[in-house]
Amino acid sequence: MARDLRIARYGAILTFVMSGLMVGTMTVRIPALSDKLGLSESSIGIILLAWGLGALVTMQSMRRIMARAGSKAVLRVGGPLTALGLVGVAFAPNLPLLLVAAAFFGMAFGVVDIAMNAQGSTVERAYGRPLMNGMHAGWCVGAIAAGALGSVSIALGLSFTANVALIGLVSLPAMVLIGRAYLPEAPAPRAATAARRRMPPIVYLLGALMFFAFMVEGTVADWNGLFMRDELGAPEALAALGYPVFEAGMLVARVTGDRLRSRFGVRGMLTVSGLATAGFFLVVLAAPAPLVAVFAMFFVGLGVATISPMTLSLAGTATDNPGPAIAQAGAMGYAGLLLGPVVIGFLSDVTSLRTALGITVVLGLLITVAARFLPRTEPATITVLPPRDREPAEIAA
Repeated sequence: MARDLRIARYGAILTFVMSGLMVGTMTVRIPALSDKLGLSESSIGIILLAWGLGALVTMQSMRRIMARAGSKAVLRVGGPLTALGLVGVAFAPNLPLLLVAAAFFGMAFGVVDIAMNAQGSTVERAYGRPLMNGMHAGWCVGAIAAGALGSVSIALGLSFTANVALIGLVSLPAMVLIGRAYLPEAPAPRAATAARRRMPPIVYLLGALMFFAFMVEGTVADWNGLFMRDELGAPEALAALGYPVFEAGMLVARVTGDRLRSRFGVRGMLTVSGLATAGFFLVVLAAPAPLVAVFAMFFVGLGVATISPMTLSLAGTATDNPGPAIAQAGAMGYAGLLLGPVVIGFLSDVTSLRTALGITVVLGLLITVAARFLPRTEPATITVLPPRDREPAEIAA
C-alpha cells in the first residue's frame, strides 16, 4: 500500500512536469513559429487564443466526465493526446491547420489539467496531508526545462518543427508509462452525484480565488516584459528576465508550500499571499530602476504561487469525488488566465500600461478579502501536521 501511494505521488508530479514541458515548449519557440510561417503579432495572438479557448471549452465540460470516468481513466487518454497535439502544432504547414492543431492541443491539455489536479487531490487524500503545492512545483520545473531546452535548441540551430516535434514524440511514450502509476478515485454514490449538479458554495468561492490568481499570472506572463522595456526603459535582455524570475519565485514557494500549509493552514496562507502579491507588484509599478522591478518579480511569484494549488486542493475535498469540483473551480480559474491579459490590453489603450497593471494590486487585495470567507480549519481528509512529515508507511499502518 505504501509503495503504491509513493508511486502514485511520483506519477502525479511527473504529469505536472510533462505538462509544463509540453506547454512551455510551444510558448518559448513562438518567435521561431512566427518566422517559420511568416506570422504577424495578431496572428500569433489568434493562435494563442485558439489554444486557450480549446482548453477552456474542455475544462467547462469536464464535470460529468470526471464524475463518471475518474481522473485515472481520463489521464490515460488525455496525456498521450496532448503529446500528439504538440506534434500536430510542430508539423502544421500553414495558419489554418496551425489553428486547428493549436485548438486540439489546447483541448487535450484542458482535459489533462483538470484530471491531473483531481489525481493530485486523490493522492493527497490518500496520504492525509498537504501535497498539492509540491505537485504544482513540478509544472514550474517542466516550464523551466522547456526554456532551457529551447535555448539549447536555438544554439544548436534546431528549427521550430524539430524542437517541438522532438518534445512531443518523447512525451508520448512518457505519458503512456506514467499512466500506469495513477490511483483510482473511490466511486461516488449515484444519488450524491446527481444531487451535486450545482456545487457547494465553497467551490465557487475557490474558483473566484483561482480566477484572481490566474489573472495575475496571465498578466505577468504577457505584459511584464513590455512594461519593463517601455515604461522602465530596461534593455530587452533585462526585460526578458522578469518572467523567469517570477517563475523561480513560484517554484521556491511551491516546493515549501505544503510544509507552510501544515503550519498555518490555507486561510492564513492565502491571506498573506494576497497581501504579498499586491504589495510587491506595487513595488514593481513604482520601481525607480528596472533591476528593482526584476528583483520584486521574484517576490510576486512567491506570493501568488500557492494560491491555485491550495484552492484546487480544497475544492477536491468539497465533494465525495474530487473531479467535478476541481473541474468547476479550474474552469473559473482559467477564465481569469484568458481574460486578464485582454483586460490589461484594453485598459492600457484608454489609460497607460502602468495604470492598467495596477489591476494586479487590486486582485491581490481581493484574494486577501475572499480568503477571510474560507473555513478556519483544514478539511478532515487533510491533516495539519507538525513540521516533520509522515512517511507513507505510517499512513498504511
